[in-house]
Amino acid sequence: MSSTALAGRRVVVTRPAGQTAHLAALIRAAGGEPLLFPALEIFDVADLQPVLALIDRLETFDLAIFVSANAVERALALVRARRAWPQHLRVATVGRGSERELQRHGFAAVIAPAERFDSEGLLDLPELKRVAGKRVLIFRGEGGRELLGDTLAARGATIEYAQCYRRGRPNADPAPLLALCARRELAAFTVTSSEGLANLQAMLGEAGRQCFNHTPLFAPHERIAAAARALGAHTVVLTAPGDEGLVAAMAAFFAKV
Repeated sequence: MSSTALAGRRVVVTRPAGQTAHLAALIRAAGGEPLLFPALEIFDVADLQPVLALIDRLETFDLAIFVSANAVERALALVRARRAWPQHLRVATVGRGSERELQRHGFAAVIAPAERFDSEGLLDLPELKRVAGKRVLIFRGEGGRELLGDTLAARGATIEYAQCYRRGRPNADPAPLLALCARRELAAFTVTSSEGLANLQAMLGEAGRQCFNHTPLFAPHERIAAAARALGAHTVVLTAPGDEGLVAAMAAFFAKV
């Protein structure tokens, strides 16, 4: 990709604070200017005792699944404050970002999809189809989709959930973004979660409705893209998975306009 593919383009990165570095670096490498506007904030759960109790008996599980990079960060911080990771306990995750985070923490053999980076993609892997009689621990935030656990239970696994964080809407001032929109100096939004998408629209408010509706929005999953269209976004581009997919799609899009 050319180092000028996004030259002069200001691109909003809506990931939680602390999880923007990789995407921001790719945008800069393509000549763009990343604008960090977290539309999701990650908090501790109100009561840590349930997840700590599960961590204390990690050795009783056959597989641990991390549903996000947030789950990796929060769960492993709790684990390492209490104990060593059991050598036999394999790890799996759904996306490239969380896979990179697990590898950064020393997990060399991570079970993860190579193409579709979601629960469906993980469930298609052979390791997740042969789970009858296995005990599976799923590290996740409060709430969220039940597809992963329900499908594994239907395949004969025993499932327990370790809820190690909760998501919320940041208290941020959208005025700088709205000012850029008014001057037509904001090129794109990147959104990587449905909850972050809803928060983004709410944070922009009524004053930012035109900004949200008319600024090209790039999303790496059809579920997010469909939600953006339903909220009124006029130009929604479904990208290939991962940060590289987002930046490649933006480069291709702006090469034509």
